[in-house]
Amino acid sequence: MISVVVVVIICRAFRGKFLSDMDTLLAPILGFLHCQTPKAWLDEARRPEHLKVILLDHLICELKAAQSAMYLIRKYAVDKASGDALLAWLKPYEDFAYRQQGDWRALAAANHISKGMIPKSGTPYGQELINKMVLLIKEELHHFYQVLEIMYEFNVPYENISSGRYAKGLLTQVITHEPHTLVDKLICGAYIEARSCERFATLAPHVDPRLGEFYVSLLRSEARHYQDYLSLAEAIAPYDISERVRYFGEKEAQLILSYDDDFKFHSGMPS
Repeated sequence: MISVVVVVIICRAFRGKFLSDMDTLLAPILGFLHCQTPKAWLDEARRPEHLKVILLDHLICELKAAQSAMYLIRKYAVDKASGDALLAWLKPYEDFAYRQQGDWRALAAANHISKGMIPKSGTPYGQELINKMVLLIKEELHHFYQVLEIMYEFNVPYENISSGRYAKGLLTQVITHEPHTLVDKLICGAYIEARSCERFATLAPHVDPRLGEFYVSLLRSEARHYQDYLSLAEAIAPYDISERVRYFGEKEAQLILSYDDDFKFHSGMPS
């Protein structure tokens, strides 16, 4: 029989490895972001009355992340038939979230694409964009379902929620002619995913252990998502993107550090 002492040693070793792995994942993200989440936001997020808005906003953020990736594939990488297949893939999730149609439990079986994505001819980056964004969509929709499971466990009913200023504040800075539009949107996607990862890590030690474990489980995929967006931007741009990365990093930090009277998962300083 394993002694209590041995169990404690094993648990400590596992926890130490986990913390080391988390630090390894977060190091490049913290180097990429221009600021960390302010303590004032964390203090607000820890309040029990904000659990509902944190979960609902997180849920919709997962769907919007999938929609954004789908838009990039449809606009830049595939033909109409493939684009229609993408729309059909997301429809059950959009029906539930925006029209409150269907049973959320049925979404577990809906997360599949009906056909392979064929890149449009003459698009040199099409296959890489498809490969990275299809995987991202699949993972974001899985996370959407997982948040619904958490909401069910915590007795948080689904309801519509308004959007915060964060993503819009970044996207309004996008240059409106190609190839800058696509590159800027990919850079924005990188910052949104990186901030999500940083917020999960920030919140995890300060919430219910069940919720904290869930946030930690998201770190690896979210960390890869930001890297995928950034590597696509670098590969597609016919110019050095470092100045645009710096520009959006500064804008993103302004949104996080400035006062914001609408508390959300990605909101700024509580006013």
